[in-house]
Amino acid sequence: MVEHDEEEGEIQGGHDPEELEPMWSSERIPSWSEQLTVRGLVASLIIGMIYSVIVMKLNLTTGLVPTLNVSAALLAFVFVRTWTKLLHSAGIVSTPFTRQENTVIQTCAVACYSVAVGGGFGSYLLGLNKKTYEQAGVDTEGNSPGSYKEPGIGWMTGFLFIVSFVGLLALVPLRKIMIIDYKLTYPSGTATAVLINGFHTPRGDKMARKQVRGFTKFFTLSFLWSFFQWFYAGGDVCGFSQFPTFGLQAWKQTFFFDFSMTYVGAGMICSHLVNISLLIGAVLSWGIMWPLIRDLKGDWYPGTLPEGSMKSLQGYKVFISIALILGDGLYNFVKILGCTARSIHSRHRATGHKIVADNGVVALDDHQRNELFMKESIPVWLAFVGYILFALGSVIAIPLMFPEVKWYYVVIAYLLAPALSFCNAYGAGLTDMNMAYNYGKVALFILAAWAGQNNGVVAGLVGCGLIKSVVSISADLMHDFKTGHLTLTSPRSMLFSQAVGTAIGCVVAPLAFFLFYKAFDVGNPDGSFKAPYALIYRNMAILGVEGFSALPRHCLQLCYGFFGFAVAANIARDLSPEIYGRWIPLPMVMAVPFLVGGSFAIDMCVGSLVVFGWHWFDSKKATVIVPAVASGLICGDGLWTLPSSLLALAKINPPICMKFLPS
Repeated sequence: MVEHDEEEGEIQGGHDPEELEPMWSSERIPSWSEQLTVRGLVASLIIGMIYSVIVMKLNLTTGLVPTLNVSAALLAFVFVRTWTKLLHSAGIVSTPFTRQENTVIQTCAVACYSVAVGGGFGSYLLGLNKKTYEQAGVDTEGNSPGSYKEPGIGWMTGFLFIVSFVGLLALVPLRKIMIIDYKLTYPSGTATAVLINGFHTPRGDKMARKQVRGFTKFFTLSFLWSFFQWFYAGGDVCGFSQFPTFGLQAWKQTFFFDFSMTYVGAGMICSHLVNISLLIGAVLSWGIMWPLIRDLKGDWYPGTLPEGSMKSLQGYKVFISIALILGDGLYNFVKILGCTARSIHSRHRATGHKIVADNGVVALDDHQRNELFMKESIPVWLAFVGYILFALGSVIAIPLMFPEVKWYYVVIAYLLAPALSFCNAYGAGLTDMNMAYNYGKVALFILAAWAGQNNGVVAGLVGCGLIKSVVSISADLMHDFKTGHLTLTSPRSMLFSQAVGTAIGCVVAPLAFFLFYKAFDVGNPDGSFKAPYALIYRNMAILGVEGFSALPRHCLQLCYGFFGFAVAANIARDLSPEIYGRWIPLPMVMAVPFLVGGSFAIDMCVGSLVVFGWHWFDSKKATVIVPAVASGLICGDGLWTLPSSLLALAKINPPICMKFLPS
């Protein structure tokens, strides 16, 4: 699943996990402490740091981040297998690399980079800075003077430590109900388990070797291509990233292929529906709507205002995007709550939860998994005490960091969070959709309206972060518990690795953010690092404080129309036969190019075309290799971001500007 607002490509893979289990009938299951190794911690740290930089770049450019869990599991396998082979060639005997250790490394690495995805660096935290405050309009009534807080490593790290660990403990007592009693599928967690189980079987070795070769080859090509491109980007709108593929007129409307391997790789991971939705959104906005509204300058909005003003064209871009996001989010929110309530009700009416298997093997496998999952239990009192202590810490620390946020706002947020976390984690288990951003937006509107004119924007943004962090991390932990259940990994080692990864992420994510924030012009609507969701979130808070008076002329009618379209598109997709429904675009994804332009949509569609062509020629090989190639493209381009940022900080600029002009 794609995380739409800096947080959300779904890879379903291979073999049924139950089919693989008989191969390990004689396997010795390592204890939870044996599953935690020094080499695993080192591998997690390296993978987590690399992916934190990659997802931070995605956050600050488009806000669209594909799910990288499967990629992290592959990279963990590559790292440790390479390490053990090097030791073996040097005559040093190392402990065997098990699927449990692979699972723990993947969990720790994902927990680390998830802080960079969901920590608000491209949305609610960045929405607090002075630049976003000015872009929202200093003369806007709800945007009260001084309602901003500049980013800082110290307070950001402290904020993340306070809010991130609460989510780890909110649903720990309910893990048996979710995983064993209700047998929720958690598709991303199941797909990751299938990949890891496949790697650690004899028939998985051949597949793993192919994937490692594909990853290494395309990682190298992507890194070298990014290095080559750097030499030609010595100025504004220079280099291959501004290549007018379809002509200069299309280039002015942001329609061009910018040779970004990150987005080509992301397009290979994301479903075709996501990429088509992006392209439709880009054509609708930059190809049709914005040129038409621009021609109405002087009629719909004052001709003296710059396009970046909230009372001019920028206002239409931002608020129509918000309407699409809210329409899509509200529909799915109600839908998943309905599915959750109906599913829970039907389960309680059932006489029992026993699963009748067609053969003894599957029943035995389920019994073995369930027994191990409950054997090394996590004390319930520890979860309760930990939750209360972290919540008390937040009640004390958050009002000190943000005087606009009253202590009782925090208390109410943490009283509601466990119930909201359960609803979200249950819905994610059914649909693979993490709806945390919608719960966060509800909190944003409520707190912004409650706090009022002077404090509403800051209170809304911070309250959004509190709820979203708890609800999102709880669902992620259940995904990981599902992976651990299917790979016979101890829940203790999973929780411990998740905690370690979260702690690392709370330190690494702010550092990765400041690498971009200091080296590039983050938040510039005309630059490469637009960070569109920062402005969207701040304007949502202003809307909560001020109401519809914040909208420019005729914008409200357009917002009604796009809100209705978002709801209608979702209803049509759910009611249509699958053969037609899978071509109806996703409104929330369509909203992204409304602000950032169409170039990255072209890149991601190229990724889809590559996958389509590969499956056309050799579907069996494509199924195995595409995730590895996509991961290599993303990691190679993403890793070049680190040296390019350091060069920018050192004031070392590219030597050549390649620019295209009309003849």
